[in-house]
Amino acid sequence: MKEMCEYEESVILVVEDDSNMRLALSKSLGGQGYPVVLAHDGYEALEYLEKQPTWLVIADVNMPGKGGIEMLRDIRAAGNPIPVVLMTAYSTVDTAVQALKLGAADYLQKPFPLQQLESMISRIHQESCGLNEEISSPVEENSSVGFLTGNERVRQILKMVEAVASSNATVLIQGESGTGKEILARYIHSISPRTNRPFVAVNCAALPDGLLESELFGYEKGAFTGALARRSGKFELAHQGTLLLDEIGEMSLGLQAKLLRVLQEREVDRLGARQPISVDIRVLVTTNRNLLQEVQAGNFREDLYYRLSVMPVTLPPLRERPEDIPLLAEYLAERSFKRNHRPGVGITPEALGCLKSRSWRGNVRELENAIERAVLLADSGPLRIEHFAFDAASPQVVTTVEPTGSIWEMERDLILRTLERHGGNRTHAAKELGISIRTMRNKLREYRQLGIEV
Repeated sequence: MKEMCEYEESVILVVEDDSNMRLALSKSLGGQGYPVVLAHDGYEALEYLEKQPTWLVIADVNMPGKGGIEMLRDIRAAGNPIPVVLMTAYSTVDTAVQALKLGAADYLQKPFPLQQLESMISRIHQESCGLNEEISSPVEENSSVGFLTGNERVRQILKMVEAVASSNATVLIQGESGTGKEILARYIHSISPRTNRPFVAVNCAALPDGLLESELFGYEKGAFTGALARRSGKFELAHQGTLLLDEIGEMSLGLQAKLLRVLQEREVDRLGARQPISVDIRVLVTTNRNLLQEVQAGNFREDLYYRLSVMPVTLPPLRERPEDIPLLAEYLAERSFKRNHRPGVGITPEALGCLKSRSWRGNVRELENAIERAVLLADSGPLRIEHFAFDAASPQVVTTVEPTGSIWEMERDLILRTLERHGGNRTHAAKELGISIRTMRNKLREYRQLGIEV
């Protein structure tokens, strides 16, 4: 835990009616070195705050008696500027806006990873101590390995971004969800001169306009009801570093106009501020939409599009780079074995062949989930075909590949070896492969038509 400011008390008050959640938060924060005090509802929390100073309150929105919103309103009515973080499993735009207007320091949607809460606490602490310039979302540890790929098209993309990494050029990263757009953005930051400065990521699709604007630009004390202290926006927090605007295509036209001005002038206007603030940032953007089509449809500003697309790249989906599947699968499996403290290692060739035969509509994210499930199902040893449980509704085997490439040959060999292992029993072989008996029959018919003995 970082040292507290001299004028602050180090205690965190957790207000939560669910005993399991209280215990989890207490253990997590206590493990980080923060003294924690627990309260069952808003009434108990207010009683404690009258007697003992604390530097942060973390409270659930929905509690019997007095909930988090009511408690926050009472705290502010008493003139107490203490930072309050609200949590809820039933998030709505109205509740989020209400929390912001009352001066909530932040807002968490349950369930959330404890690491997210810990990062948030660190940010709030350093904001209180005037250390905003040091706050960032750190580049993930695995980013040092670069962007794993064996695909020539992706290699060309890497050469392009590596050539401009040392500049301030904006890179527009397009691609389907799960293709690795944010990982590529973090890789660009890691090989840039800004690598030791902040990397701040903002998901433009996660917040309504009012909240997104205050998150990006920040606000001054008194800018609106509940703004009891100045708060820096993400542009300021990314000063001298990199700002990633994730899913930029979801941003409203009004906010797009303000973003354009920041990119042109390199100045930010906090809500309620009299003077703009200069910022030195590198901007990277990602989107799963075709922004040019969005421009033509009137959903995205044309001038902003051309400002952002200095260096546009499009990551191909995983189904178009099958040679990446073994690389990614082995890497993800190794990481998952370690994270879950499992003794297993590696993936069998048959299982890799099965993974390569799938279309992966969810791309790397779907592959990662499949690997994680398999690791949890495997007691020891390498991951085998039976460890991979795919949704029945999801596509099983890619059937549109022409019978001339290595993918088709691997699929054929996999099916024939599995069939042989089961003594020609199509039902058992299909079950092991995770395909329907109808798909098995169609495949065998295709092989016979090509003169292959089955």
